[in-house]
Amino acid sequence: MDLVNYLPDRLMFAVPKKGRLYEKCLSLLKGADIQFHRSNRLDIAICLNLPIALIFLPAADIPTFVGEGRCDIGITGYDQVMESAVDVDMGIDLNFGKCKLQIQVPRNGAYQKPEQLVGKTIVSTFTNLTRQYFEKLEGVKSGEPLKTKIKYVGGSVEASCALGVGDAIVDLVESGETMKAAGLCAIETVLATSAHLIVSRHPSQPQLVDLIKSRLEGLLAAQKYVLCNYNAPRDRLPELLKVTPGRRAATVSPLEEENWVAVSSMILRKEMANILDHLKKLGASDILVMEISNCRV
Repeated sequence: MDLVNYLPDRLMFAVPKKGRLYEKCLSLLKGADIQFHRSNRLDIAICLNLPIALIFLPAADIPTFVGEGRCDIGITGYDQVMESAVDVDMGIDLNFGKCKLQIQVPRNGAYQKPEQLVGKTIVSTFTNLTRQYFEKLEGVKSGEPLKTKIKYVGGSVEASCALGVGDAIVDLVESGETMKAAGLCAIETVLATSAHLIVSRHPSQPQLVDLIKSRLEGLLAAQKYVLCNYNAPRDRLPELLKVTPGRRAATVSPLEEENWVAVSSMILRKEMANILDHLKKLGASDILVMEISNCRV
């Protein structure tokens, strides 16, 4: 069935159907108020409150579907986009699913530098990115023969060295525990990656794409920032605003007590403790921090 023609009034939104990005994507869609019910074993779900059809696909296939315009937008890893070499708009870095595509070799083995692997066998699911890396390493043009052999394996890549399939692997590494358990260690990072919202160069409903991007950007800001409120003497305000400048500017309001003001500012969640300590030292009082469940930026 040609879903593009079957659902002409719907924005086609490709979402990973399983794997490391799936659960986080569901949480993201819920936070963006994209309401849907996915029936068991069905890879399509109609949004209940927006003209969107969610298409559940393998993450590796999503760049192709979006790049060819069969889907308008999608969520997948930056690594998958680069591996597919498709022309899409890299809309938003969603800041989850972070990991690294690394060259891994047997620990305490014969190889300590990538240059030592020239002419050897490298096993990977990411054969295009692996080939591009070794083309640069060998100094050959794209498509020219390589001394290094690149071999494709679809899963359990980390077992390849132990089973004698390859001399080294190129694979995604998150915590590194799986690689350590397989007796491997990293000698080079080929690519750092995270989940992205990608957009077709010619989406069917650009305004709806902008709405979704705005909602996701608001969610990401809410995760990144907290709201800090405090009272302070007016004469200390210049020093205090250097600590809490806000995303664009802090909100400053006069208090009934003379020469005192109330300040409200978004601050980075990861720097919260140090900021509060600094505010206290500079004379601020009644310092409060509140969660931001959602926002628009």
